[in-house]
Amino acid sequence: MTHQIVSHIFTKIAFKLLRTNLFHIVLLAIFLTIGTSKLHSQEIPKEITVSIPEKKEETLDTLAIKPLQIPKKEVDSLKTDTLPKKKSVLEGIVKRTAVDYERIDQKKKLITLYNEAELHYLDVELKAGIIVMDYAKNEVYAGRIKDTAGNYTQRPVFTQGSNVIEPDSIRFNFKTKKVLIWNSRSAQSGLNFIARKAKKENDSVYFMENVKFTTAEDIDDPEYYFLARKAKFVPNKKVVVGITNMYIAEVPTPIGLPFAFFPMTETSQSGVILPTFSDTRQQGYSLQNGGYYFALSDNYDLTLLGDYYTNGSYALRFESSYAKRYSFRGNVNLRFENQITSERGFPDYAKNTIYNIQWSHAQDSKSNPSSRFSASLNLGSSSYFQNSLNQVNVGSRLNNTLSSSVSYSKTFNSVPSVNLSVTATHSQNTQTEQISMTLPTLQLSVDRIFPFASEDQPKKGFIKNINFQYNLRGENQIRTTDSLFFKSEMFKDAKVGFQHSIPLTTNFKVFKHFSVSTGANYNEVWYLKTIRRNFDEDQGQVVQSEVNKFDAFRTYSFSSSVGTTIYGTFNFSETNKIQAIRHVMRPSVSYSYTPSFEKYYDTYATDASGTMQKDYTRFESGIFGAPGKSYANSLGLSLNNTFEAKVASKDSTSTEPKKVMLLNNLNFSTTYNIAADSLPWSPVRVSGGTLLFKDKMNINFGATLDPYAINNAGTRIEKYNIDNGGSLFRMTSANMTINYSLDSTGDEKKDNDNKQGARNGGREDDLFGSNEDFGTRKGTEDKDENKNKESSEFFTAKLPWDLTFAYSLTYGNLNRHKKLTGNSIMISGNIDISPKWKLGVSTGYDFVQNGVTFTQLRFQRDLLSWRMDFNWTPFGDYANWGFFIGIKSGILSDIKWDKRNQADKVIR
Repeated sequence: MTHQIVSHIFTKIAFKLLRTNLFHIVLLAIFLTIGTSKLHSQEIPKEITVSIPEKKEETLDTLAIKPLQIPKKEVDSLKTDTLPKKKSVLEGIVKRTAVDYERIDQKKKLITLYNEAELHYLDVELKAGIIVMDYAKNEVYAGRIKDTAGNYTQRPVFTQGSNVIEPDSIRFNFKTKKVLIWNSRSAQSGLNFIARKAKKENDSVYFMENVKFTTAEDIDDPEYYFLARKAKFVPNKKVVVGITNMYIAEVPTPIGLPFAFFPMTETSQSGVILPTFSDTRQQGYSLQNGGYYFALSDNYDLTLLGDYYTNGSYALRFESSYAKRYSFRGNVNLRFENQITSERGFPDYAKNTIYNIQWSHAQDSKSNPSSRFSASLNLGSSSYFQNSLNQVNVGSRLNNTLSSSVSYSKTFNSVPSVNLSVTATHSQNTQTEQISMTLPTLQLSVDRIFPFASEDQPKKGFIKNINFQYNLRGENQIRTTDSLFFKSEMFKDAKVGFQHSIPLTTNFKVFKHFSVSTGANYNEVWYLKTIRRNFDEDQGQVVQSEVNKFDAFRTYSFSSSVGTTIYGTFNFSETNKIQAIRHVMRPSVSYSYTPSFEKYYDTYATDASGTMQKDYTRFESGIFGAPGKSYANSLGLSLNNTFEAKVASKDSTSTEPKKVMLLNNLNFSTTYNIAADSLPWSPVRVSGGTLLFKDKMNINFGATLDPYAINNAGTRIEKYNIDNGGSLFRMTSANMTINYSLDSTGDEKKDNDNKQGARNGGREDDLFGSNEDFGTRKGTEDKDENKNKESSEFFTAKLPWDLTFAYSLTYGNLNRHKKLTGNSIMISGNIDISPKWKLGVSTGYDFVQNGVTFTQLRFQRDLLSWRMDFNWTPFGDYANWGFFIGIKSGILSDIKWDKRNQADKVIR
């Protein structure tokens, strides 16, 4: 036995010396072979001396040594370990730390960390007041500790990956990865969970008992919660619960479900949208805004909503949003309603279909600086916003115009640069139901070319400043009505035209202070359709017919202007509050001349006798107009003024006076027609505007002054008004508007949440009330910036408020009637009467009609996780009220009560 031990020792030594050099290995092998055979019959010597020769220089030949041959029977069985190596229980390094102490109990195999203890292992992070690690059982225990007041603090925080749990205590096994949790707290996709007892089965499944889930921020004392007796929780995937009912202020309610499924994911998921029950006097009971949400991808989605009424009316809506980061974003809304009033067979029975299409697209400016595509589309039935059963938006109802624009522009970085744009526009009058469209408008422009100056040469003087451009505009114009929209008839009267223009201009200085600009303009217009008039003997009258062929006309004109700037300052005493007034005048005189293009005018017979009349041109129905028959020779006069004051600063440390704008602009303009035989002067137009109260009040005014008198029929006569016993000018019209917006913070503008109302054609402010789209009022998250700030339980003198004020005055005197045609005021205000209560009102008064205009009262209550609001329009054609209470969070937005009484819609 002894010789085996010695042999084993020397073998170990040999293997340790394996890396020294091959020559020594051979010597050791020989020594071991001889020594092992002698040990069978001899005792182990106390000392063994080995003589090792000097190291020789190694070469390739000396290194070529045959492997050591050891007989099988000489191999020691201890050299080979047949037992498999045990795999380490821990797959990574365990890091730990604590503030007070770390105690290791070797006997019980425990490690204790106390006060702000932390333990890190792989993707697991555990923080608690106390952590006990039992490395014999491969388990970790964590819990709270008491502070000096005897209260439990430092609740455990268990983090694994993106999942965070905050229990009262926790037990975790490193080997099985199973976890037992008491009073665990976690948050997933906007839902907060607290379970009395939870068990983590594996990395993806939790089983919970008596679990509460809510969207309340205070999970320990929520204003409401749902209590599930049993639940299965798969992080970032789903929650499946058994019998569940709702508790409000710890009071159980009958609202509950035998089982429920909640999808939990960071990405959008498809799902059913529950409808809202409602009723109206004309359509009966209804289910509104029910449908399905399709989460098609991370870049776009689709929402399908529908309404159904018991009298047969129904509505469909398709809503889609799309976005690509750093490229573009937009949304599309398609709305259709089939409305039935009363019952079939009754005299007031009516059926009507309305629709609306909206598309908004915006391109990121960084995606392609040389090209840009944008869209703002709002078209459909003229009566959609007046008769829609799914929204209340008075601003959209009172608006008379729907407009759209889709455009693409491209800049070619050549020399000179070229700009190209293609635009489709739409304008619709909801009162007359007339629609005007351009499908499309093509515009091409070439940048200015200076033929007498190089690029790096300064462009000064008359010759070097001579430049010209080329502009092209082509339009396909369609005029139709609401009833023919999207039908083949709308394209029958389409007009196509192209306009080419080449402006030639230059500018220079005279007498150092006068700026002179002069130029000529050449226009050429192409039409694909013209008209022809002739006398039809069969009908006995003049008829007009269309000629479908290419035709063109060419015109030219000349213009020139001279202007200067005059500065005047009126200084006062430096002790006065107003120290100086500065007046800036910019007078200008312009002249324009356009010759007669009578050659483009034709004659036609007016009766059977052959009487000829020369008063029409075949181009008169073209979209770019027709050439002028008479020449134009006019002189224009204008004067622009600004007034600014220097006032003493209220700041005693300031050495410079403060500048205050008195009048931003005060403009006068008129023209004198040199070629006119009578009444050469046109009315003088006066306009002005200013900003007051730190630019919070905007005032604009205007007036038209006619120098000529009128007769009893209201027609202008060849006699000045002053010579007819009147004043120098006769005011024919005047207008003034005042807009004032302010709030308690002193800011000029406040954030408006009525963007969809403005997109529908209404206003961004709430002068005509707030916009209510019943299909989009679910899941309205609280956007109040101050919601997280602590508020006093006592009354505070600071009440946040905002006020919007608008006044309009219009005066008319065309026929000596001297009448105020419009005089109205509109006011909208909102105030926070308490930290949770908000009150708003929109109203106005028409002094001409002597009546109150649209009035709306708004009440809103912040119920922490809930929102409650009540809107009331007490009188008028749009009298209605609506009450809503529901959970703010979008994940539980179907838990709500929405009751409203809408005004009866009259289908027009």
